Amino acid sequence: MAKKINTIIVKQISVGVLQTEEQEYISLTDIAAFKNPHAPKDVVKNWLRNRSTIEFIGLWEQINNPNFKGVEFDSFLFESGSNSFTLSPSKWIESTHAIGIISKQGRGGGTFAQKDIAFEFASWISAEFKLYLIKEYQRLKEIETKELGWNVSRILSKINYRIHTDAIKENLIPEKLSPAKIQQVYASEADVLNVALFNCTAMEWRSENPEKEGNMRDDATLEQLVVLSNLESINAVLIRQELSQSERLIQLNQIAITQMTSLVNNANLKKTEII
Repeated sequence: MAKKINTIIVKQISVGVLQTEEQEYISLTDIAAFKNPHAPKDVVKNWLRNRSTIEFIGLWEQINNPNFKGVEFDSFLFESGSNSFTLSPSKWIESTHAIGIISKQGRGGGTFAQKDIAFEFASWISAEFKLYLIKEYQRLKEIETKELGWNVSRILSKINYRIHTDAIKENLIPEKLSPAKIQQVYASEADVLNVALFNCTAMEWRSENPEKEGNMRDDATLEQLVVLSNLESINAVLIRQELSQSERLIQLNQIAITQMTSLVNNANLKKTEII
C-alpha cells in the first residue's frame, strides 16, 4: 500500500494528509495538538470514549466497509459513555476491522482518519479549527487537481510532438542530411511553435530566464500546454500541405491567440462563478 504525506497549515498547526491507493486520511494526532500539543494521543482517546463518536464512526464503517464487524461495534457502543470505558484507535481498528481510522508508525506517524471522520473530530476540538481545516484541505485538493491537469497536458504535448516530428521527417528533411543538419530542422520547427505561442525561441527564453530549470515548456501554464498540443497537430497538417514556414507561423500564431483567449476567458468565468 503506497503512502504519501502532504501537509497543510491550519491555525499555525501542521496537519498531515496521508494518501494511500485506497483512501485519503487526515492526521487526528496533528489536529489534537491544537487542543493539547503535549499529549495529543490522550485527546484522541478521550474523543473515542464518547457515545456520539462511536455512533458516528460505526455508522461510517457500516456504510463504507463491508468487512466491518458489527458485533464488536455493538459492544463498544453499549459500553461507551461510562466512566470506566476507554478505547484506543488500535483497539478499535483491530476489534472491528475498521478502515476509516488507521494508525501509522514511525516518522510522521500517529492516528489518521478519513476526511469525514477527521472533520467530525475537528468539530469536537473547535468549530473554528474545523472551518479552517476544511478550507485548507480544499485548497490542497485544488492544487493537486491543477497539477494533475498540468501533467496530463504535458504528456499529451509530448505525444503530439511525435506526430509533429514525423511530419517534419517525411516532408522537410531531404535525403542524406547529416544528423546535425537534421537536428537543426527539428529545432527550427520546434521554434515555429515556440514563437507562435510564447513569442520567443527556445534560446531567447533560456537567455531571459537563466535562473529557471528545465525549458520553456516545463514552465508553461496549463492553458499554454493545451494550446501547444493543438498547435503540434495543426502544424503537422500544414507541413503535409506544403505551406512555407512563414505561412505556417502566421496561421499558428493566429490560432494560438484565439485558443488562449478562449481558455483564459473560460477560466476567469469559472473563477467568477465560484466566487
